[in-house]
Amino acid sequence: MSVRRLAKEQPASFAFSADTMATATWWIAKYPAERRQSAVIPILWLVQKQEGWVSEPAIRAIAELLGMPVIRVLEVATFYTMFQLEPVGKVAFVQLCGTTPCMLCGANDLKTVLKEKIGPKNHLSADGKFSWEEVECLGACSNAPMAAINDYYYEDLTPETLGQILDDFAAGKSPKPGSYVGRGASEPHGKIQTLLDPRLYDGSAARKIKLPNAPEKAKKAGKAETSA
Repeated sequence: MSVRRLAKEQPASFAFSADTMATATWWIAKYPAERRQSAVIPILWLVQKQEGWVSEPAIRAIAELLGMPVIRVLEVATFYTMFQLEPVGKVAFVQLCGTTPCMLCGANDLKTVLKEKIGPKNHLSADGKFSWEEVECLGACSNAPMAAINDYYYEDLTPETLGQILDDFAAGKSPKPGSYVGRGASEPHGKIQTLLDPRLYDGSAARKIKLPNAPEKAKKAGKAETSA
């Protein structure tokens, strides 16, 4: 497992927004008072949604809120890769899957686009609006290559479609997530080659089973007991 450290440059302070604090209080209330520390993961996530990343002052604030040592919060934040320990793009943070299925389907070509339009991975763009990193499998292998951008999956990407998505974000638009070859989910792209019989999907091929009449069966059982 790679070593994860806090960013060298840190803000001077951190403060929970009213909405973040309200939701954090809701999470804390889910646990017994002596187990309030169990809310550390959702509260770290709330802080990340507020700030875009998790800073050292934020970790201290969470520790104070939950009554736990700062090192314990730091351990959680550095263990889980879903927590970003450095600032990410304010407009679009791209997590490109580079695991085998995506790599075989063109992830390396997508890296080239990201380098050209944003810059080196794990660094903010010059305007601070974009950043990207390479991650392990995101679980959408059927629709490779793909990337998670902010909160959504963008799938079946090509260098051209990824470039357009980034341009749309830069223009203030909200590119639609999902497949960029027209899939609705993870069904085969193009003409289906297997399982072609419609009866496999409409239920007509299912074997009809006659269920026993439960009341009649109970009545017969009662008669048998009486005659005995």
